[in-house]
Amino acid sequence: MEERQQSNFDTNKPITRMKEAAKYFRDGFNCSQAVVATYCEQLGLDKTTALKLACPFGSGMARSAKTCGAVSGAYMLIGLKYGQYLAEDTEAKEKCYRLAKEFTDRFNEVHGSINCYDLLKADLGTPEGMQYVQENDLWNTLCPIFVSDAAHIIEEILDLL
Repeated sequence: MEERQQSNFDTNKPITRMKEAAKYFRDGFNCSQAVVATYCEQLGLDKTTALKLACPFGSGMARSAKTCGAVSGAYMLIGLKYGQYLAEDTEAKEKCYRLAKEFTDRFNEVHGSINCYDLLKADLGTPEGMQYVQENDLWNTLCPIFVSDAAHIIEEILDLL
C-alpha cells in the first residue's frame, strides 16, 4: 500500500468547520453530504434538503469513482452562493465556472486529482474496489482528509470563515 496522504493544511488552527465536515462523514454521511451540510444553512439551504440533494454524489458520483463527492459538494456550495438563476445572467455563470475551476485547481494541487478512483486507487463500483477500500480502512484514513480539505478550500473561496 502506498504512503497515506496527509492534508497540506494546518488542521491545528481553529477551523472548526473542517472538523465538522469530517464529523458528518464519520457519522455516516457521504463525502458530498458532509461538505454541503457544513455550509448549506449559511448559504440559505436547509440541512434536510441539502443532505438529500447531495446524497447521490458520494463515492465519486453514485459509487462510479468519478469526481470525488467532497469536490461535488463544494461545487454545489459555489452554485448556492453565486449560481446563475436568470438565463441572461451569463456573468453569474462565468463566476461559478471560474470559482469551481479555482477550487478544482487547489484541490488537485493538494491531492493530485479530483477523481475518486485516483484518490483511493479503487473502483467503488466493483466488489473488489469496495473490498480494497474497506481492507485498507480508506473511509477512515483518506476520505476524512479529502472532506476536510474541501471544506478548507471552499471556506477560503467563498469567504465563509
